[in-house]
Amino acid sequence: MKDLRQDYIKGELIEDNISHDPFTQFRRWFTDALNSKILEPNVMILSSIDGYKPDSRIVLLKDLRKDEFVFFTNYNSHKGQQLKNNPNCSLLFPWVELERQVIVRGKATIISSEESENYFKSRPITSQIGAWASSQSRPIKSRLDLDNQLKEAEQNFKSNPLNRPPHWGGFAVAPYQIEFWQGRPNRLHDRILFTLENKSWAVSRLQP
Repeated sequence: MKDLRQDYIKGELIEDNISHDPFTQFRRWFTDALNSKILEPNVMILSSIDGYKPDSRIVLLKDLRKDEFVFFTNYNSHKGQQLKNNPNCSLLFPWVELERQVIVRGKATIISSEESENYFKSRPITSQIGAWASSQSRPIKSRLDLDNQLKEAEQNFKSNPLNRPPHWGGFAVAPYQIEFWQGRPNRLHDRILFTLENKSWAVSRLQP
């Protein structure tokens, strides 16, 4: 591992060329990721706190509002319970192919039932049934047992309405910091930090 080396030469992040609004800048970079055909450019690593221990996993960004990042999950899952107990979290977008990453630090809140309903109805039927079939993060004896739970759910919804589970829905993360990182040669990377101060964004450069 110690001999693995990669020099970053694909871009730069200079103050004169960035937006003064971090959401505008994020949309620019997200568009670049889309156009670069990155596999699932909306992948983000969500980190939350379990008591005093950090916990991380991959989730998918499903909406970008004016000032919030939205994703969906089972509220009874580990991440759902952790965010209810401590809404402080971070999101990391690892656009490795572009030698870029974005770190979002903020607080998560549950979105409205109406918004969760609308998104749930837009999902494939198989995903809707899956939300009922799995008690996310809970132990299960075997894969066979999980497959049987899915079959039971499929059978049930042949004759019953397929509504959103009450334990499933969205979180919106409102950031207080957004950091843009662009790889540069010699490990002297560009780091531009946006910090929310008195309802406006202050911009600073961090040393790599």
